[in-house]
Amino acid sequence: MLPLSPQDWAYLSGFGGAAVMLPIVLAISGWLLFAYSWRVTALWLTLIGGACVLVACTKIAFVGWGLGILAIDFAGISGHTMLSTAVIPVMLYLALLATRHAWRIAGMLCGLAIGFLIGLSRLALQAHSVSEMVAGCVLGAGVSMAFIALIHRREPLRTAALLTPISLLVLAFGLHGLRVPTQHWIIEIALTLSGHERPFVRARWKANRPHEKTGAHGDLPGRRPYQATTLPSSLRPPSSLRYYLPAPSLNRSPAPS
Repeated sequence: MLPLSPQDWAYLSGFGGAAVMLPIVLAISGWLLFAYSWRVTALWLTLIGGACVLVACTKIAFVGWGLGILAIDFAGISGHTMLSTAVIPVMLYLALLATRHAWRIAGMLCGLAIGFLIGLSRLALQAHSVSEMVAGCVLGAGVSMAFIALIHRREPLRTAALLTPISLLVLAFGLHGLRVPTQHWIIEIALTLSGHERPFVRARWKANRPHEKTGAHGDLPGRRPYQATTLPSSLRPPSSLRYYLPAPSLNRSPAPS
């Protein structure tokens, strides 16, 4: 792990959130429509949309039914990592569209490296396990490299050498720090579909007692509640506690039989 402070990891992780990445996905779509065609734009949206659905499905499966791979501590693909490794390489490739092909590929590789660093930040913040981060890297890199492989032989119809990179970078840094309650939405959907009163949480799942009665903080009896000790609470993103502590506001009455 790189010798970065918790504040540095939190700052880096902030670029991978949906509040930053999804608007960039739409901005990329607009520039693809400008530079190529609607077919290329549709291809991009299909690939990234499919990856987002897959990430959401793995998270819903765990939160709603406790479906995961206990042996490798896998409870859902890392969304931050997937989005970063899928979006940032394409963003930098597109930003360098007016340059030589070699520079575009260099931009893609740089984007993959940045996405991997954001994945490491999720580990440093204890938001994901290694398997979940690796799965996010594989899925996201697969999306970005597959898309670039399909379009790299096409010459753009038009380019905006300065406006494209400036607009994308301004968007990335301008939206940094914003958050959307994606985890809350995942829990709501999972509880609605499964009919369970409470979401599955990692601690009880790993103890192989998913429905055992828990204490006031959602911890197992006789076990100290989970606390992130490496990051001040003022800097810790909410998703860093995903699946560890169920939100009290989400408790529901049992679903009618």
